[in-house]
Amino acid sequence: MSIHLVGGGPFVAADVAAAFTAEATARSAAVGRTVPRIGLLSVAGADGTSPGSTADIAEVLGGSRAAEVLVTEVPAGGVFDTTVLSDVDALVVSGGRTPDYLHAVTPLVDQIRLLVSDGLPYLGYSAGAMIAADRALVGGHRIGGVEICPEDASEGLDEVELREGLGLVDLTIDVHAVQAGTLARLVASAEAEFVTAGLAIDEDTALVVGEGALEVRGTGSVWRVMAGEESVSVATMGA
Repeated sequence: MSIHLVGGGPFVAADVAAAFTAEATARSAAVGRTVPRIGLLSVAGADGTSPGSTADIAEVLGGSRAAEVLVTEVPAGGVFDTTVLSDVDALVVSGGRTPDYLHAVTPLVDQIRLLVSDGLPYLGYSAGAMIAADRALVGGHRIGGVEICPEDASEGLDEVELREGLGLVDLTIDVHAVQAGTLARLVASAEAEFVTAGLAIDEDTALVVGEGALEVRGTGSVWRVMAGEESVSVATMGA
């Protein structure tokens, strides 16, 4: 079973959704279910509206009765109850404002870690991908007062912030890499020694972390950023 990290954009390349659903189906079969139950966690915006990604994800994963998608949404500033993880064969964390998602999953962190280590498939979309890291980059568009990416990608934060994440992957994750200019944020964070190693994922692109080699799916790239003693290196992992 794998961890699927999606960089945002239209959800989602068909092979990404199919691979995730197949893993959920395999896990459900082990407990005698023919249709997997997928928990989908969503945090509403400050104005109370649901993220558009939530409905898209539910439609893609639940289409043609491929899965039973159980959507749970909390308001901005709210937290999820641990019951949302009961009797599910896979877990999806949707997109929206990353700090709100990290706050919302606070009561679930230990349980998610245990379930994923036990083989529960996890899919993080945009914010859900960013919070999957040991040290989650949750937003910001400046370092030391200097702008390092567009303010539109700041998640409402001024200075770049990293916080303890879910701990599912040991690399810091950023998303909407080329499309929102956040690759520059990850590079600047490495240069400032906030991050030693990280991955910036393009939209319509997923990084799949499983037992074997890292796999890239979709139409874009995953950008690997590594901090060295004197410089920061950047390389691409193509789909």
